[in-house]
Amino acid sequence: MTLHKINLHHILKHPLKRESLIKFLLLLVVLVGYFLYLSHEYGLATGGLVAALTWSFFVLCTPVADAGFLLDFPVRLISGIKMFYCEMLVWGIAISLNIAALIFAAEDYQKSFLTSLLYKILTTPWPDWSIIGLCGIGTFLSVRFGDEMFDVLAHKDRALLHKHGFKYQLLALLAFIMLIIWAYYHLIESLGIDPNLVQ
Repeated sequence: MTLHKINLHHILKHPLKRESLIKFLLLLVVLVGYFLYLSHEYGLATGGLVAALTWSFFVLCTPVADAGFLLDFPVRLISGIKMFYCEMLVWGIAISLNIAALIFAAEDYQKSFLTSLLYKILTTPWPDWSIIGLCGIGTFLSVRFGDEMFDVLAHKDRALLHKHGFKYQLLALLAFIMLIIWAYYHLIESLGIDPNLVQ
């Protein structure tokens, strides 16, 4: 593994990388702000755990890689490791965190709406675990697509070679992601929750 020198000018020059950087910074600000709010309300330890569980909700229970992007993007920039592989680590962290929280601090799930919803999903294997399965498929497809976009930017000389195949892959991927999102919304509605609340 080699570390890449981060060139801010290079990142800002490419629209995809610039948008990714802005998205990363906004997500980071939201997470830090939420952590500070929860720490003020419940204390540092409980607030930190609830913030981490909320992050894990967005990792495990939404069909895009927004929460994992907080780790995927900087790791991709610094090391060049594909976001797909980093997302596997993110999922491992989120699952391990929830196993530990269910064993040692299950009552903390009731501190917020999203964590109480996460608790219900985790403790109701059927059909609620299918939400996690669908979200996993959607997340890893979206991360794979993100990696492809970064690779196309990094290998302009290969762009013509992959031009038509990439278009067909993109259309198939978008159709599959739409199917996953449709199924996700139906599962969320089956929990008696307005899907707009978990966007």
